[in-house]
Amino acid sequence: MNILEKIALTKIKGIGPKMGRILLAYTGSVEEIFRSSKKQLLTIPNIGEYIVNNIVSKSYLKDAEQEYNFIQKHGIEIVWIEDKGYPLRLKNCDDAPILLYYKGSARLNFPRVISIVGARNATPYGTKICEDFIQHLKDYDVHIVSGLAYGIDSLAHKDALKYHIPTIGVLGHGLDRIYPSAHRKLASRMLKNGGLLTEFPTGTNPESQNFPMRNRIIAGLADVTVVIEASQKSDALITAEIANSYNRDVCAFPGAIDQRYSAGCNYLIKTHRAHLIRHAADLAYLMNWNKEVIGTTT
Repeated sequence: MNILEKIALTKIKGIGPKMGRILLAYTGSVEEIFRSSKKQLLTIPNIGEYIVNNIVSKSYLKDAEQEYNFIQKHGIEIVWIEDKGYPLRLKNCDDAPILLYYKGSARLNFPRVISIVGARNATPYGTKICEDFIQHLKDYDVHIVSGLAYGIDSLAHKDALKYHIPTIGVLGHGLDRIYPSAHRKLASRMLKNGGLLTEFPTGTNPESQNFPMRNRIIAGLADVTVVIEASQKSDALITAEIANSYNRDVCAFPGAIDQRYSAGCNYLIKTHRAHLIRHAADLAYLMNWNKEVIGTTT
C-alpha cells in the first residue's frame, strides 16, 4: 500500500513538489497524510480547503492503481524523495519532485555528474565540440545527463554511448512513450548504459509547459551544467539559469560573435553566468577533478 500512497499523493490536484514536502514535514509520512482527518489537514499552513477535499475524497486511488500496474509490468522503478536512492543533488533543490519514475542501469548518485544542453539545431561546430568534449570526459569517470531532444541533447547521449560513458535522459512526459519518436532506438540503447528519468506519470503528453519542469531536473541532477551551443532564446539558457539559481556551476563554450547558435553561450559568459571552457581539461580544472576512477555510490 505504501507505493500506492506515494503515487497517489502525486495524483492529487493542487499538490506539487513544494506542497508535497510541506505535507510530509507536518504529518511525518505519506501514510499519515492519508490517515489524517480533514480537520487535522486544515491546520497545515497554506494548504487550503480545495487540496484537503481532494485528499480526503479518495478519487485518485484508481489512477494510482493503474500507474502501479503499469510500472510493475514494465520494470519501472519508483524513486521517492525520502528513499536512499533518490538523487541527493536534486533533493537539495527546494522544488525537487517528491517522486521520480526511473528505468535504467546507471546510479542516480554517481560521484561526478555533468548535464550537457544546447541548441536543437546543432551546427558542425557544435557537433564537433560535443564529441571532442565527451571523448575526453571518459578520462574523468563521469555520468552525463541531458534531455533526449534534437540537437546537442541527443548528440550528447550518442557520444556518451560511443565512448562508454553512462548517460541519463530526463523526459518531459511519461515513460509510456518517447519524444521525439525518432529517438526510440537511442533511448533503448541508453537503458543498457544509463537510463530514462521523469517526474511525469504515464499518459502525460510532451506538452510545452512540461519542458521547463524537466529542465530543472537536468540542472538539479548535476554538479555542473555545460552549454555547448545556444541561441539567445534557447531552452538551454533556461537550464543554465536554473542551475545558477541552485548555486551549481555553469560552463559554456564560446563561439564566433556573428553566429546565431553561439550568441546564447557568449551571453552567458559575458554576463558571468557561465565559466568559459574550451575542452574537458578546462572543466576538470574548474571542478578540481583528477583522472582517477572514483567508482559509483548508491
